[in-house]
Amino acid sequence: MRIELSRGFLAIAAASVAIFSLAYGDFAPSGQSLPSWIPWRDTWVNAVALLLLVASVGVCFTRTASLSALMIGVYQAIWALIGIPAILSGPLSFGGWYGFCEALTCFVATWILYVRELPIASARAVRVARVLFGLTCVFYGCSHFAYADYTASMVPAWLPYALGFAYFTGLGHIAAGVGVAAGIAPRLAATLEAIMMSLFGLLVWAPSFFAQPRPKWAGTPHNQWSELVVNLLLAASAWIVADSLRNRSWGFGSRVRA
Repeated sequence: MRIELSRGFLAIAAASVAIFSLAYGDFAPSGQSLPSWIPWRDTWVNAVALLLLVASVGVCFTRTASLSALMIGVYQAIWALIGIPAILSGPLSFGGWYGFCEALTCFVATWILYVRELPIASARAVRVARVLFGLTCVFYGCSHFAYADYTASMVPAWLPYALGFAYFTGLGHIAAGVGVAAGIAPRLAATLEAIMMSLFGLLVWAPSFFAQPRPKWAGTPHNQWSELVVNLLLAASAWIVADSLRNRSWGFGSRVRA
């Protein structure tokens, strides 16, 4: 996937988050909003959503890509900060870490885009972003084991051994995360992670809108849209990470083509 296509995917994902925010009044998906003590909170939520919508267009064009990626990245950073209280209240709970890790996954993608648009790209900064991305993938994989029954309930009915798929995809997340973070066949690892995240949206969340009756795990329509836009962001971020490794070999070699 060339960088123009990965930017386009990010643009669609960012625009979907902005529209979701405007429709439901949430600053970020998963019901997260700004603290109640902030003056004119609803005004800030709508203003940020509109800026995010503008940035989603700007990221598609070379002249505005860097600034737009920075704007989306700032939004993701604030989203991550909003998730910190949940971590502090339950540091050993996977649920408490989920919002923070989702925001961090998306933040590192905009970080990579921003750095790569600078006149002098910092290889170290991109490397740090990939490591952080890999660590969040390991977290997602571990959560499949922590919530194995719930994950299995989301496996499409036409696939056999739902619990086995829950464990298998969990191992896939962990293996891909370790591969990207440790530099072990990172291009292959990032690409497989991107494919898996994309298929999750196509095979799980998108069909849930058409299922009758609505699956219990899907929750309310608000939750369905929230999870779908988060999935779009995660998949777009994974493709950006994979694209940043396009000059690496598919195997264990570290050679970079000129």
